[in-house]
Amino acid sequence: MANPRLRAFFLFFLALTFGVLIFGGYLINREKPPIPETVQTPSGQTIFTGEDIINGQNYYFSRGGQHIGTIWGHGSYLAPDWSADFLHRMGLYVAARHHGFSPEQAREFSQADFEALSTEAQARLTALVTDEIKTNRYDEKTGILTFTPFQAEALKVLTGYYTTLFREGNERMGLQPGIFRTDEEGRRVSAFFAWLAWSAGTLRPDAPHTYTTNWPYDPLVGNEPLPDFVIWSIVSVVLLIFGIAAALFVYARYIGRDEKGVTLKTDFPEPAPTASQKITLLYFFTAIGLFLLQIGLGAVTAHYTVEGTSFYGIPIGGILPYAAVRTWHLQLGIFFIATCFLAAGLFIGPFVGKEPKGQGILVAVLFGAVVVVVLGSLSGTWMSVTGFFDDQGFYLGHQGYEYIELGRVWQLLLIVGMIIWLVLVFRAIRPAVSDEKDAGGLTHMLLYSSISIPLFYMAGLMYGKGSHLSDAEYWRWWVVHLWVEGFFEVFATVIMAFLLSYIGAVSKKFALTTIYFTVFLYLGSGVIGTFHHLYWTGAPSAIIALGAVFSALEVVPLSLLGFEAAYNLRVIRDGGQNYAYKWPIYFFVSVAFWNLVGAGVFGFLINPPIVLYYAQGINTTPIHSHAALFGVYGLLAISLLLFSVRHIVTRASWSDKLLKWGFWGLNGGLACMLIFSLIPSGFYQLYFAVKHGLWFARSPEIASGEVIRTLSWMRMVPDMIFTTGAFLLFAFLVRAIWLSFIRKSKPFIRH
Repeated sequence: MANPRLRAFFLFFLALTFGVLIFGGYLINREKPPIPETVQTPSGQTIFTGEDIINGQNYYFSRGGQHIGTIWGHGSYLAPDWSADFLHRMGLYVAARHHGFSPEQAREFSQADFEALSTEAQARLTALVTDEIKTNRYDEKTGILTFTPFQAEALKVLTGYYTTLFREGNERMGLQPGIFRTDEEGRRVSAFFAWLAWSAGTLRPDAPHTYTTNWPYDPLVGNEPLPDFVIWSIVSVVLLIFGIAAALFVYARYIGRDEKGVTLKTDFPEPAPTASQKITLLYFFTAIGLFLLQIGLGAVTAHYTVEGTSFYGIPIGGILPYAAVRTWHLQLGIFFIATCFLAAGLFIGPFVGKEPKGQGILVAVLFGAVVVVVLGSLSGTWMSVTGFFDDQGFYLGHQGYEYIELGRVWQLLLIVGMIIWLVLVFRAIRPAVSDEKDAGGLTHMLLYSSISIPLFYMAGLMYGKGSHLSDAEYWRWWVVHLWVEGFFEVFATVIMAFLLSYIGAVSKKFALTTIYFTVFLYLGSGVIGTFHHLYWTGAPSAIIALGAVFSALEVVPLSLLGFEAAYNLRVIRDGGQNYAYKWPIYFFVSVAFWNLVGAGVFGFLINPPIVLYYAQGINTTPIHSHAALFGVYGLLAISLLLFSVRHIVTRASWSDKLLKWGFWGLNGGLACMLIFSLIPSGFYQLYFAVKHGLWFARSPEIASGEVIRTLSWMRMVPDMIFTTGAFLLFAFLVRAIWLSFIRKSKPFIRH
């Protein structure tokens, strides 16, 4: 970046956004729901302690945590949201007792019984239940929380209910038998659920809403949306429209496309890869293998909606619990994408700079280390979910948090591996960095984006075993949102700019300008936009305002993707029928499409507070996650793979036909999966969340009811199309490696 003033503004703006994010973290830490030292009855009898809450949290997380239902709306979608479920069940029990029923009768009192009462009786009981649950009886000075007699009775009943449920299992909820093995485990986890529900149902001392800002919606206990949700949702839409207009103006007026002196390279010489570049084929081959395994586990995960603990009649829940299968499905998705990104960085190092001495051996050693981490984390999570570690799974087993499931030891080893990767990339690009005099130039941006990969993943170390859930969620989303959706995006943008400028599709000046403009838009909105994941995690209401506004602005840069897609299609046309980079660019075009649809349309669908108030924790989120995680990052990983492999394998081994059908299989399968299954199931469940509340939308009657089961069956054909596309991609890679190296008679290496 030649303009020092522009560079200074850019750095100041980034520092400002991170300052807001960090200050928001301070507010969340200060305002988080308190964990009482003791919970007791009005007579002073201890019911449970703060230590019980933490021990219950540790055990629950070690057995799968956010993969055996949701808590505060975060996690899997088959079992209930335990915070909403506990809150509503307590509300029903308290209502029954206020109606004059005995404890035995109140134990059996259901929502249907409540609705069978007269309108006047329902209104009276709702008022009594709301007053009893909303009143905050926590004494900050003594650390004592007092439950009313009816609440204490309800806790005893619900402890028995959850202990039996998790001990015996429930097929409709995907819970295998034996999650709880003793009454003590049931008591502690029930204490954790009770605290979650108390935080969701009790008013803050200084505000007319609960610690979770009246989430979840449940009229029985007085949880209704705040006017703020509507206001900030409207503001976010207005700012989105303004932001799109401003971004289009700046792009057209100051950036545009400078095509003077840009010549598209259409002649493609026979590749001559270095030793380290050839070894990256191991990474890419393994990545596609992980991808295929992930698809298979995704099919099993989806089928568990139909048979919660079986697979086509075979009872596999005891061997492959839902929590373990879903954990692997998500972990393998991250590993597949990350492996492709890391391999692309290792490939582009010598591509930009030169091959350092011993680079090939070091890249091979790093590959071995990556394999150890992947196998160790996958086996550790299974052992933890099946109870091998009891409540100690955090370190070698399962942390319990969605997308950061791997045990802390494997997490640390992965960070060490990324630091080694960074060193290897730097060794290769150091000559190019030294030759580039501009510290904000293209090669320097590659270095900076590479540094961000291990740096921001380290945010996951800021919480530990037994950390307060509000604090842990704050730092978890630094990884899930900032690392995956932010800096991976930046890293990929820089690499794609490098490659597109190399092939003559864009000028170096335009590539660099685009990087800065894109990074400015993505991080300018995305850093503070992290707050939209934290609306209902015990955060103060100011977080909702910031999250609503900036998460809407995250859609702004996606509005420019239409220009990129159209231009890249023109590049393919100008390259001709046999253009060497046709399919890598086609995959990049599909990334632009799914970025706009998956991250933009479906992401914004659930971002406004008034929408997410009802949609949090139901099947509207998988619409966004599937379309964005694979549609953007998965296809981007494949695009980087193809750009890299194009320069490693022989020209004769390249098969456009396999890539063509693989491309349409993956994109067509994903589109059909959304249209025929995920979108209908998400909106079907949303209807009941708006009408009755999250507790009902996540109940087995809806979450694994006849309609959702039918829509799950309708995924079979789209899944088969998608799987065929993945196998064709794998066949392409196997064929290319076989013809280039195994059947090749002469050495194929550049010295």
